[in-house]
Amino acid sequence: MKILLVEDDSRITKAIAEALSDQHYVVEVANDGELGLTFAETGAFDLIVLDLMLPKLDGISLCKKLRQSGNKTPVLMLTSRDTSMDKVLGLDVGADDYVVKPFDLPELLARVRALLRRGNVTFSPILEWEKLTLNTNECSVMYHNSPLILTPKEYALLELFLRNGSRVLSRSTILERVWAFEDMPGEETVKVHLRSLRQKLKAAGAPPNLIETVYGLGYRLNPNL
Repeated sequence: MKILLVEDDSRITKAIAEALSDQHYVVEVANDGELGLTFAETGAFDLIVLDLMLPKLDGISLCKKLRQSGNKTPVLMLTSRDTSMDKVLGLDVGADDYVVKPFDLPELLARVRALLRRGNVTFSPILEWEKLTLNTNECSVMYHNSPLILTPKEYALLELFLRNGSRVLSRSTILERVWAFEDMPGEETVKVHLRSLRQKLKAAGAPPNLIETVYGLGYRLNPNL
């Protein structure tokens, strides 16, 4: 799942981004409000972690602009001012929850998981397809009784497929959902990572066509197994 982090403090940004990445979230970072608004309006995100105090455009104004444009992406507001007025302002303009700085990273991650569950009815810690099981709480993958050791990108790919079932995903969609903009590779990279993922699934006993190619369109989990 993909998260936009809008935060101008480099130390906090690094800590949050690393914690989210360790949980296999794809993280896009913007260090000012204007850039954050541009990313939020042009990208597909499952959650926005938004600082209240930002250069160029503050978090309250950013959130208000998003909601006025119809963007319903869940927003977790970060504030260093533990006052009821700041909380009320954030919630009034459409933020879904808030965390007061300084915060514990485990608490932040728990709030992230809660908002993802609330904002996406398909969010579940256990994702299954045929004999394949992915546990997002433990970041583990099993095929039947065999554990799979995946790279972060292979894990993100597999989670994306499991969340979309038999829906066909184009290479451009996969790139947008699994890679951050600054790290965006060419579409050939999708084929390379898929090849490796398929090999690991096959080695664990999965059918070679568990992830099938729909020629000219993209890829999906095979509904005909």
